[in-house]
Amino acid sequence: MIVVVAPPLNQQRADGGRHTLVNIAHYRLMVLMLLFAAGVTVILARLMLLAVAAEPRSAIAAEAALVPLRGDLVDRNGAPLARTIDAWSIAVRPDKVIGDKKQLAEQLAALMPDHDAAYYYTQLNLDRGFVYLRRRALPELVQAVNALGEPGIALGREPERLYPQSAMAAHALGYLDMDGRGVRGMEKFLNARLVDPAERGRPVALSLDLRVQAALESELANAMAVFQARGAGGIVLDSDTGEVIAMTSLPTFNPNHVTANTGQMNTVTQGVYELGSAFKPLTMAAALDTGVVPSLSKRYDATQPLAVGGFRIRDDHAQKRWLNIPETLVHSSNIATARIADEMGQSRMEKLFRSLHFDAAPDIQLEKSRTIWPHYWGRTTTMTTAYGHGIAVTPLHLASAYAALVNGGIWRPATMLKLKPGQAPAGSRVFSEATSAKMRGLLRLVVTDGTGRKAEAPGFRVGGKTGTAETVGAGGGYSKKVNVSTFAAVFPMDRPRYVVIAMLDSPKGTKETFGFTSAAWTAAPVVSRVISRTGPLLGVIPDANADIDIAGLRGLLWHAPGDAKKLANVE
Repeated sequence: MIVVVAPPLNQQRADGGRHTLVNIAHYRLMVLMLLFAAGVTVILARLMLLAVAAEPRSAIAAEAALVPLRGDLVDRNGAPLARTIDAWSIAVRPDKVIGDKKQLAEQLAALMPDHDAAYYYTQLNLDRGFVYLRRRALPELVQAVNALGEPGIALGREPERLYPQSAMAAHALGYLDMDGRGVRGMEKFLNARLVDPAERGRPVALSLDLRVQAALESELANAMAVFQARGAGGIVLDSDTGEVIAMTSLPTFNPNHVTANTGQMNTVTQGVYELGSAFKPLTMAAALDTGVVPSLSKRYDATQPLAVGGFRIRDDHAQKRWLNIPETLVHSSNIATARIADEMGQSRMEKLFRSLHFDAAPDIQLEKSRTIWPHYWGRTTTMTTAYGHGIAVTPLHLASAYAALVNGGIWRPATMLKLKPGQAPAGSRVFSEATSAKMRGLLRLVVTDGTGRKAEAPGFRVGGKTGTAETVGAGGGYSKKVNVSTFAAVFPMDRPRYVVIAMLDSPKGTKETFGFTSAAWTAAPVVSRVISRTGPLLGVIPDANADIDIAGLRGLLWHAPGDAKKLANVE
């Protein structure tokens, strides 16, 4: 007998309810997981979209975080000249200041004494939302200002241009405006290159050598102080390539702190001067090339002042005899040089100066000024320009001319950019190679036996020429007491490579110079010290036995008793 037992009706209903609840829970869990997955997918898609298509919120974002906002400037050896850094700034939001503004102004003046309390009080009351008080602030100053506890003070980080060498080479480097654009110097010339995203990661190498720059600046600054000169300028130029190895203009300024009163004129490229007897070797070279002077032994009458155009051309150290070419340069005779120029004539003298680009602004990437070119080329002008009067050029013009004078006769434009080997421009021929060789000997003779004795740097075979020109007085005419003293040098003369120009504007005599202000006493010693300090840095090793042969030229000189002592007083 089989008995079938059925479960109670209530138990069946309970088991069915449990299955239903489990199914509902599984369904809800799946829906929740799908919603979570969808949310994650949306977030990931959004992040990918932002990564691909979104624009950076500022210039510091994206690639700017890895590449500087503005390219660096370095010297020819890689030493930093200008770079962009992340600096502190101190600003104020005048409408957010809650404290006593007068008290705050006094506190700010105590921390930042470059302005007084009245200035800061004015800034705190300006009708603006944001006013800078100090940019490129030191962390210590930022911490002290923050300690004032004023909510209206805003401290921030922003890109700033830093010139780590301070005022060194300031006129060559230039600086930026408040918007980060180059407004002077190489900063202006290279502005597009330095901000180009594709290029700004690579520094630009300038032609300058900081070691030579430091020596030139310190020696000129010392001379300017000793002689109480109004200004000074100097340049070291590679005569083979036209590269500017050093350039100094005094007074200078600090590009890290440019003010409205900053003296920014570059005397080397913008100052135009009558450079005096430094022109005489150029005249001699042209006379040799044209055949006006067929031989160095040819003599010219310097027995008495030369009357021309209503005035008389005189010599500072009159020999009162006939002079040949070496003697004309050694004794710096205006009279003999004027007679040579008179034989040359207006057209050939003008051609000489035009071939040296004296009729235009200097060829350089910096700010520059046009020369003062004679309006009328009469006989008087032809004669006076031969010894550096009646025409005004920049010291850079003179440096490029002397480079052509000694490098074989080729004029090349000057450049502030470092050139690769073989990259020097072809230039244009101004003097023949034979004439250039003769001029090297004559320039060396001026230093060994003439007015340039104080420019000698033992072992470096220096050649050069003095130039002392009277300045134009306030009432017109030339001043007998104020001059521009210049020395143009080249070294080493057995293998000319570097031109060194030193110029002092309105120097005053001292006890050591016996009151003399001529270039022989003021500018020539500067050149001597610069060459002695920088020669080894430039690869020129001093050698007492290596020199150019000037024995033949010395044989053409006639020395009167006491000449050696008197020549020191000549320009």
